[in-house]
Formats: sequence, C-alpha cells, structure tokens
Amino acid sequence: MARSALTMTAATFATTAALLLTACGGEDSSPDDIKGAETGKSSSSPSTSASGAADVKRPDVSLPEDLKLVFDFEKPSDTEQATALEDAANYIRALDHGIAQQDPNDPAYQFYSTGGAEKYAKSQIEAWVKDGWTVTGDDRYFDASIDPVGEGKSVLVSFCRNQAKFYSKKVKTGKVNYTEENLDSYQKFSLLMSPSEASAAVWQARQIEVQGRVKECKG
Repeated sequence: MARSALTMTAATFATTAALLLTACGGEDSSPDDIKGAETGKSSSSPSTSASGAADVKRPDVSLPEDLKLVFDFEKPSDTEQATALEDAANYIRALDHGIAQQDPNDPAYQFYSTGGAEKYAKSQIEAWVKDGWTVTGDDRYFDASIDPVGEGKSVLVSFCRNQAKFYSKKVKTGKVNYTEENLDSYQKFSLLMSPSEASAAVWQARQIEVQGRVKECKG
C-alpha cells in the first residue's frame, strides 16, 4: 500500500485558499488553546519552531526507529518564513506519528493543522489503520519554496517528495511491502500555512494539495 494522496488542481487549491482567507478576514480563526497542546509533551525529534519560543508546549511527534523523515530544506533568513517551513515539516511528522501510533485522533496533527489540512491528516491515518498498515523506511522532502498569500501573514509552502524508500508494513505480521522506484515515488506538496490564533510561535496547515507523479521532482 502506498500513501493515498488527496489530489486537486492548482486552480481549485488557489480558489479554496482565497475563499478561506476572505471568509476569515485574512486569517483562519482558532480556539483560545491549540488543539493537541494539552498533552504537554516535548518531542525529542527536531520539532521545535524556528522562532525558538520556549513557552509553547508542543506534542510528541517522535517516530519509530525504522522510520526516518529527511527534510532537505534551506532555512529562510526571515524568521516567520522559517517557522512556517519548520511547522509544515512538523505537520508531516505529525501525520506519520499518527499512522505509527495507529490513532486517527492523535493530538499531534491536530496541533499543527486545522480546516482541510486537519481533515486530510485524519483521513490518511484512518485509511492506514483500517487496512492494518503502518509505515517504515526513509521518506525525503526537498526543494522547498515559500510564497506570500493574500494580504495577511499566510504563506504557501511547497516542496517535493521522494518516497521511493518509504514502505508500508503490516501491523500484525511486520511484513514490509517493498516497491520499486518509479514516477509514483515523486510527489509535490503545497500547504497553506498561517500563525495559530493561540500562539504566533506556532504555524498551522490550513489547506493541503498533493500532486502525484510529478516529473519536476524527479529531476
């Protein structure tokens, strides 16, 4: 089993993002406390925001020893863009953490997402759990770009993915479903990111687009 991708056209994604920003006056609203923060756990993985805020309790996004996520990103000089990029990576970590924990209600992805991005993460985790699969191997993300969206602080974070060495594994038996590298191994992610209303030190994914079989990511 390969991770299923939510696909939509770039035009549809742009329209959705524009409607979201317009309806929310430039930023999406959130409750006083960030969902997922109630765990009070600090992750041993590199999930600390680039802002370095020490007062934010971030959820655990640690992963099993047989799963390695590589984010080959160049850190932006702009602090807010750096935080947006790092928390986009944390959203991916949180999604895989939920799959590894076999928990569709895992607090980690709820902390780093809202709206469509939160629904996407939950649906992905639910699909893996329902079919009895978890994840293993190496998953690589690279060629990140950050572009402003609208008049607020929201940005569109995009990056490529190479999942050629990222495999599914049966939870009950531990059997790994190895697959050969092909064009399906290459995807492009686009995340609409903006600061949480509860803490400017945390950026949340609002919407997500995942494109499959992306030749430009294969190089």
